[in-house]
Amino acid sequence: MLTTARSGRTLAVYLALRFLVSIGGLFLLAAVLIFVFDALELLRRASDQEGASLARIGLISLLRVPQLMEQVLPFAVLFGAITAFLGLSRKLELVVARAAGVSVWQFTAPALAVGLLIGIAAVLVYNPLAVVLRTQSDEIASGLFGREQNFLLQTTGDIWLRQDGVDGESVLHAKQILDNGERLLGVTVFTFDRKGSFVERIEAREAVLADQSWRLSSGTVYSTSGDPRAFTSYSVSTYLTPTEVRESIAAPESIGFWDLPRVIELSQRAGLPAYRYSLQYQTLLARPALLAAMVLIAACVSLRVSRMGGVGRLILGGILAGFVLYVLSELGKDLGGAGIVPPLLAAWAPGVFGVLMGITILLHLEDG
Repeated sequence: MLTTARSGRTLAVYLALRFLVSIGGLFLLAAVLIFVFDALELLRRASDQEGASLARIGLISLLRVPQLMEQVLPFAVLFGAITAFLGLSRKLELVVARAAGVSVWQFTAPALAVGLLIGIAAVLVYNPLAVVLRTQSDEIASGLFGREQNFLLQTTGDIWLRQDGVDGESVLHAKQILDNGERLLGVTVFTFDRKGSFVERIEAREAVLADQSWRLSSGTVYSTSGDPRAFTSYSVSTYLTPTEVRESIAAPESIGFWDLPRVIELSQRAGLPAYRYSLQYQTLLARPALLAAMVLIAACVSLRVSRMGGVGRLILGGILAGFVLYVLSELGKDLGGAGIVPPLLAAWAPGVFGVLMGITILLHLEDG
């Protein structure tokens, strides 16, 4: 009895290591490919910009890769688990294990444990680190890409804000956001008086949100009543708070897992909708369930391969199932971000559905 238990633990550790190596290898391979293509694209777009060196572009891309890889992680788990299962099938290790009385649940449990642990580590450690590195990347790239800065680094369009202040209304336009929206680069401000008449256009290198004002630096004022004049420091009044600015323009992906509850609370206290941040928080919490669903899909494919053959067709089915699950998760994010579906439901439904679907298929294949 003791020997059987010890053999079971040895098999579980062996299988877990096989899955971990397979998933980790695919993840690193995808990271290298993304880094190469991203660096080449950034280098092409910044080739005519002053200060664009190969080392700087490489560092910017290297720091961007961890956050880009968050979108790839579910597929790395899916393909890695399929690869590991197929390797075990081709070497007849699964066949021998089945003949020895090992059930599908016993050789799937180590893969599920690896998927869940990867998901937990991705949420608690990897996501906050990726956000910090992305912030450093934006700092290094500051001012390098001109009008394309936001498209390349923030994956959003230019920033527009309509605001009111002590001196009247104004419209603010920025090309890049930093520090969760409290610092803007490439800023243009159009100011109006209390009667709604245009007063001046202000162009500045940088704007920092201070006490009820934007502190502009290194720019030029173009007024209807005089010649343009340069300035080193200029102030434009605003009633916007840091929370309101963050809610208006900061992407939820730019906030780490541990900071999201505070941002959600601040938004709710300010009377602002926090759908996007609540959805991002719940999506991160649900990530282990999504990765577990990917592992179960891979297990369904491997079991059918060992019994029925037709490797290519079955693998394609598993990949399509994984893509459908990912599309459902993205659709849920769109609906949840718009407030149409509660964030909790939008974030958890795809992962829970995938897990239940995988368990149902495995029960059918195992027990008929």
